[in-house]
Amino acid sequence: MEPGQEQRKTYIWGKALTGTEEHALQATTAVEIRALTELSEFDLCVEIETAVWGYDPADMIPRRMFLLASRIGGQVMGAIAGGTMAGFAMALPGYRHGHPYLHSHMVGVLPEFRNLGLGRKLKLAQREDALARGFELMEWTFDPLEIKNAHLNIARLGAIVRRYKRNFYGPSSSPLQGGLPTDRVYAEWWLRSKRVCSVLAGEQPKFEVLEQVNVPRQIYEWKASDTHRAEARRIQASNASALEDAFARGHSVLGYQRNSEGDGNFLLGLWDEALNY
Repeated sequence: MEPGQEQRKTYIWGKALTGTEEHALQATTAVEIRALTELSEFDLCVEIETAVWGYDPADMIPRRMFLLASRIGGQVMGAIAGGTMAGFAMALPGYRHGHPYLHSHMVGVLPEFRNLGLGRKLKLAQREDALARGFELMEWTFDPLEIKNAHLNIARLGAIVRRYKRNFYGPSSSPLQGGLPTDRVYAEWWLRSKRVCSVLAGEQPKFEVLEQVNVPRQIYEWKASDTHRAEARRIQASNASALEDAFARGHSVLGYQRNSEGDGNFLLGLWDEALNY
């Protein structure tokens, strides 16, 4: 850079990218999403799993599980950006009440490739493959305290939520969990529904908001702090009760908002499509 010349910065969602992130952004312009079938590719998935979740060995999904998913009708999709395996998605086939569906167990993206849309691209590739094979439903679970992930699942993909499971996985070794119970909600992604088609076309379906459940932006800080973890537990327990009560009344999460401060907000109402397995 010449003396006196101002360095140009790239911004995503109002945030200036670091040099590593900007390199990753350039790589994603030619990203390839494809099915993974080789053991060497599954080894890379395990490396990404370690980088994203930081599990102890006992909690890791081994490469044999990725192999199994690819051989029994599930999915293992990889995102290759600039010659680098930047992320993956893995799903297993499920069956409930006479209906087959896919359970998307993991979607992980390397830290330097986050916030560049790769997670959504992986999910859309999963949807395309699922529809081609005749599936109508894909499900997955997610931590309702994770604001960015909730926004992606509900507002940008069109999933609905109407089930809550406390401590779904039992104790977790991942630092992301912060020692809290592994509470999860079920995302239901009805692949051909009017709602999903509208959201993917850039239109947010209209509905009457009957209840709201807030997730404060400080939740990440509180989970990571020995001093404030009790507050994170309090929020988790309070929100669990609020969502369980709402679901028992027949309400579903149909929207998710993030305010300018970074707080998340579940928006609940009555879903007008009669889809259920």
